[in-house]
Amino acid sequence: MRTQGEHAADAPALEGLRFQRCRWCGTATFNRLLCPVCSSSDLRTEISEGKGVVRRSTVLHRNTPSARNESLIEMAEGFTVRGRVLGAPAAVRPGDRVHLSSAEDPVRREPVFQLTDGPYRGWL
Repeated sequence: MRTQGEHAADAPALEGLRFQRCRWCGTATFNRLLCPVCSSSDLRTEISEGKGVVRRSTVLHRNTPSARNESLIEMAEGFTVRGRVLGAPAAVRPGDRVHLSSAEDPVRREPVFQLTDGPYRGWL
């Protein structure tokens, strides 16, 4: 349900992956209070396009009835985020391209991604 002043065009943006960009040096970060480069606290919140590349992937077997994947994803905007990639855990490899499926897993409270076609070939 929308409140007054909220437009339909704003609704999809509310569901995206939010990150911070430093107003001084332009560095993109995820869930930080200070810029990791210049230590500025003047960060603005932006919404990610949701495209990224798997940089590291691990299959975990603890605290879950079945194996699950946990990956470090380098987003197109320049920040890195830890998240889960849907599908067979062993099928996720470094270099695979992914896109955001859900901004937050309700149980683990981390972003959830899906594999896109083919390995990473640049941001084209």
